[in-house]
Amino acid sequence: MELETFSATQYNTSDATSFAHTSARSRWPIIITQAIDDVHRSLHDTKDEATINEGKQIVADLAKLKYELQHDRELTPIPDDGERDVAAYNQELAERGPPKWHSVPWLYAECYLYRRISSSFKQTQHWRSYDVFARQKTATFKSSRPAVIELAARYRDIVTELEQKKTVKGAKTQEQLEAAENVLFTEMCEICLWGNATDLSLLTNLSYTDIQKLQGSEARKNSEKNILVNDLDRAFKVITAAQREGKKERRVDIVLDNAGFELFVDLILAGYLLASGLATNVVFHPKSIPWFVSDVLPADFGALLSALADPQSFYSALSDDEKHAGKESVPLSETENANLLFLFRNWSTMHAEGQLLLRPNDFWTAGGSYWRLPNTNPELYEDLKESELVIFKGDLNYRKLTADVSVKFQWRISAAWPATTPFTDAIGPLGPGSGLRVLALRTCKADVVVGLPEGEDEKVRATEGGGGDSGARKWAWSGKWAVVQFSDGKA
Repeated sequence: MELETFSATQYNTSDATSFAHTSARSRWPIIITQAIDDVHRSLHDTKDEATINEGKQIVADLAKLKYELQHDRELTPIPDDGERDVAAYNQELAERGPPKWHSVPWLYAECYLYRRISSSFKQTQHWRSYDVFARQKTATFKSSRPAVIELAARYRDIVTELEQKKTVKGAKTQEQLEAAENVLFTEMCEICLWGNATDLSLLTNLSYTDIQKLQGSEARKNSEKNILVNDLDRAFKVITAAQREGKKERRVDIVLDNAGFELFVDLILAGYLLASGLATNVVFHPKSIPWFVSDVLPADFGALLSALADPQSFYSALSDDEKHAGKESVPLSETENANLLFLFRNWSTMHAEGQLLLRPNDFWTAGGSYWRLPNTNPELYEDLKESELVIFKGDLNYRKLTADVSVKFQWRISAAWPATTPFTDAIGPLGPGSGLRVLALRTCKADVVVGLPEGEDEKVRATEGGGGDSGARKWAWSGKWAVVQFSDGKA
């Protein structure tokens, strides 16, 4: 297609009707403040003088970043911290002006923000690999205990049934089997979809009780009506076709979003795909630096398995904050503990046997959109073509998928497409003819949305809190609504 035919304006932090405006003035300062508090807590726990001195410098750097943000200063070049992406970030920054915080394309600024935070740590010796968001990830996963327990029991039943009979309970004919598998596949994917409800970069003001309300089977059933576009049937057809054709390698890739509960449900989906034979291996794509607060790092995968290796200790132990709040430890029942240990053994075996793989790549934390993939990282692009299905999780991946490119600015990102723009158009070079099958599982937490039927955007805007005549697409900010969209670039 002609790239300029589909050019679109960018969401900007200066636009008062956009969530970008709220993000730059409210969300981001809170996130930096939480990072500063986390470093202070770690400084309190160490006696090493060199570590303390570096930690104090990190706090000073983060405080400076917060000041620049709140006082609308210019974005400054990222220091040379030894990482390969510094030149690319700084070149793009120079081409952009440099801009000021309160008048800058949203997605680039948000990526730049987390890259600046990372740089404060990368310039040190003792804090270089420190994840300033790890505490929040762990605490939120612990708070997800009811949903984790529920899903562990469901997963064990399904996988045990599949392993013992290589079929689905109640399915007698091939047609019944496929229908049952379709139902299970849909359920697993929808669990994955709504697992995104615990995006820590967006839930800065929610309590753990509020987070628990966003999880669990009843919440999923109540939310089905809020999936505005659902292409899961199309995705199911392509992976079952590969299975029927007897393809020896049937790989599914998942470009990960959040750690904790969402990574847990991603593993639920991956384990199901492997146990059912819909996939022979699943490749996870985590981030390489702490990113958007809760995004998955390779270490988060290990931390989750470690928690499941001794679930009783993990869920019974009280944090200092919980002790101060007067909370009492609530042990797991024998059944709950056994179900979680089953997950640990099941997923550890899959990982050890090479069925579950982790492949981090710097591309996922670059400042640009995924439209750049074929040109800036052809090796990754060619590798993804080997997959039967590439699942992109969450809001940020959706924002990067639905980029725009224009003749003048080849690096433009986060396009304000009309809501009726076909998904296959909005993902540009990753759409038709790309060699990639793309499935986006996205709860809407940013303004950009495409692929809606005519009139749907206006209909949802008219609902309570939807934005009405304000000019803002507020319904797309909360995570209440979702889209599941598919593009078959192999067809």
